[in-house]
Amino acid sequence: MEVRPNFFTNQTVSKAPRPFSDAEYERRLAALRAMMAEKDLPAVLLTSTHNIAYYSGFLPCSFGRPYGCVVTPERCTTISSRIDGGQPARRSVGDNVIYTDWQRDNFWRAAADLLPPGQLGVEWDHLTLSMRTALAIHLGDRRLVDVAFDTMAMRMVKSDEEIALIREGARIADIGGAAIRDAIRPGTREIDVAMAGRDAMEAEIARTFPGSELRDTWVWFQSGPNTDGAHNPVTTRVLQDGDLLSLNAFPMISGYYIALERTLFLGEPPDEVLRLWRINVAAHELGLSLIRPGATCAGICAELNRFLKYEGVLQYRSFGYGHSFGLLSHYYGREAGLELREDIETALEPGMVLSMEPMLWVPEGKRGAGGYREHDILVVTETGAENITGFPYGPEANVIPSQPLERAYSAASR
Repeated sequence: MEVRPNFFTNQTVSKAPRPFSDAEYERRLAALRAMMAEKDLPAVLLTSTHNIAYYSGFLPCSFGRPYGCVVTPERCTTISSRIDGGQPARRSVGDNVIYTDWQRDNFWRAAADLLPPGQLGVEWDHLTLSMRTALAIHLGDRRLVDVAFDTMAMRMVKSDEEIALIREGARIADIGGAAIRDAIRPGTREIDVAMAGRDAMEAEIARTFPGSELRDTWVWFQSGPNTDGAHNPVTTRVLQDGDLLSLNAFPMISGYYIALERTLFLGEPPDEVLRLWRINVAAHELGLSLIRPGATCAGICAELNRFLKYEGVLQYRSFGYGHSFGLLSHYYGREAGLELREDIETALEPGMVLSMEPMLWVPEGKRGAGGYREHDILVVTETGAENITGFPYGPEANVIPSQPLERAYSAASR
């Protein structure tokens, strides 16, 4: 090996456990290669975090550097930065090429060395203008074919192995939810409650998946005015009697996103809070009943819109009613073809996994102000859907006594 090569391979790395069996990765690659044959593509260059992980088993940590996975009819090769050492080779189902930082665009030089001539499959939704320019310089003037939609469609229907992992993730999310609920009391900060849930989930992931990488598990726990946005970050706000609360637990297992989200209240809820909360719970239960094979995303959305309009709160709806689950995170991935929104006509199929998560947002200054959200995960079956979330929802389960926990225990013991 040259002292300062543009790229090289490391032949001494032993393979580490991957999230799924070799047969599962062979199934995924076979489906991708069938699509390539249909489109007359001698190769695809995948550059998104989710597709690299889905087809190779290696979950990149970009930190501003490009990563890739080249798939041909014969090989599957990840392209990674030297900063990662042997980790990509250990976690990849196929081969691995390491590029160095000694010269700009060494990623593209490595890709050019791996790619055969002819048209190339790429992900238009991930290829930036600067990446497109570098591709043209180093790979030449070749026809580019978008494969983003086709690969998303493959990811939307989960295998038995994927569903088994997601099912475990939903169980672990319930554990995180219980730890969060137990940590809630007046005078506690949002961050302290969030850490209790995160620690409980990470410990259970480590116990359940001992050969896995542990990263990215997190909690968004919001209180009072901070409940108005589903993705509002944790703060140091101190919980107070009379706070509306949002519990959001996200165990991440090998890049797979799993979620539990619940509305809670600290103390005695006012009548308007109870009214809005119960309307959202009713919308949630209606939505759960609508998840079944053949139902369309837009059709489910229309039914829920009619219900909220009848209740006089449609103007408070915050976002789509649910989305697909799989290889996604708050900084990569999205299976946009399986979102419960008005503009998505996808029909549900057995093996799809999606959430039901209606949210009402009542702006500050109005009675009952804040965000109300319930969230369950469902696996579409041949005849209906299986709800794999077990954490209870609604005022009957999630009103938290306002007295400090020590006093609550003392009172209960008398």
